[in-house]
Amino acid sequence: MRSFTTPLWQNREVRERLRWYYNVMNDLKPAKFLITKRIPCEVNIESDSNERLWDEHERLSKMFNEVLSDIKTDRMLLSELKPVALSYLDLKVEIAKRMLKSCHFCEWRCKVDRYEAKKLGACKVDSRSRVSTWFHHFGEEPPLVGYGGSGTIFFAGCTFRCVFCQNWDISQDPLNGIEINGRKLALIMKELRTTGALNINFVGGEPTPNLHTIIEGMKYLEINVPMLWNSNMYTSLESMKLLVDVIDIWLPDFKYGNDNCAMKFSKIPRYFEVVSRNHKIAHESGDMIIRHLVLPNHLDCCTKPVLKWISENCPKALVNIMEQYRPEYLVAKRPDEYPDIARRPTFQEMESAYAFADSLNIVYKPVS
Repeated sequence: MRSFTTPLWQNREVRERLRWYYNVMNDLKPAKFLITKRIPCEVNIESDSNERLWDEHERLSKMFNEVLSDIKTDRMLLSELKPVALSYLDLKVEIAKRMLKSCHFCEWRCKVDRYEAKKLGACKVDSRSRVSTWFHHFGEEPPLVGYGGSGTIFFAGCTFRCVFCQNWDISQDPLNGIEINGRKLALIMKELRTTGALNINFVGGEPTPNLHTIIEGMKYLEINVPMLWNSNMYTSLESMKLLVDVIDIWLPDFKYGNDNCAMKFSKIPRYFEVVSRNHKIAHESGDMIIRHLVLPNHLDCCTKPVLKWISENCPKALVNIMEQYRPEYLVAKRPDEYPDIARRPTFQEMESAYAFADSLNIVYKPVS
């Protein structure tokens, strides 16, 4: 057994709240996607209707969670489950590919046929996924990095239009990088894990438009590694259903405390409704570190409402209150259009954010 343990894991709060992730990271438990490969599927995924596939998905999700509970409590080993000809994971791959024909991976619900590519949706990504870069990332939260780094894979394209995006060259250019499919992605993931990565970190841009390739990549991957979803969380409910049983740890953004700021800075409607819903689903299904980027002049409208919501709805989550904001992209080019966020947050603003988190008993220092 390899050990990815660092002194950080002596922190009781971190160890307890990220218990499943810790066990998968150290090969003490199998990643969720490996379990889905042993759950037998009983439909014809080539000819049955979408409705029939989703009904089967619901049935298998219940079966999966029973098995997962047994594995977590040491009542069952993965080796006790026999390999199957057609699996729960195969079903997920087929559903995701069908969703591309009328795409609703995210809550824009553009319903464009991404196979045809005659009209692109909000993400500007067609059916082909592109990866800008991948590497061992040592700039993520300490539980995700350790000695081997986070195996981070940057996908091109995004569902948001953040005026301060620090990765705008990736997020706003869907043709950035190289084209990959599920088999190539599996090779990338294998390389990252076998060279010491603690996890596979799907990010971008935004991973959501590439959901079909990501799940298919898991189909061709045979080694154990935690799967990490690093996302703006504007994911559709259908996509969340596909993800919850294959993601071991969630690393979601919660940027805004209201829809007005979300529309002003990211051009996103219904932000709080969608993102809060998905945070709840993720929190109920696995380990979680929530990121909140503190924007200057936005403590009362964004930071405090977000932290209060987290304290009331995601009490098991760790929180990274981030001070990394800097004026980038359009804010840097046209600061007069965005005067309230045309500077870094001050020391006083960050201290106020930390003090508010303390007042809510939010655990953030171990991951800040």
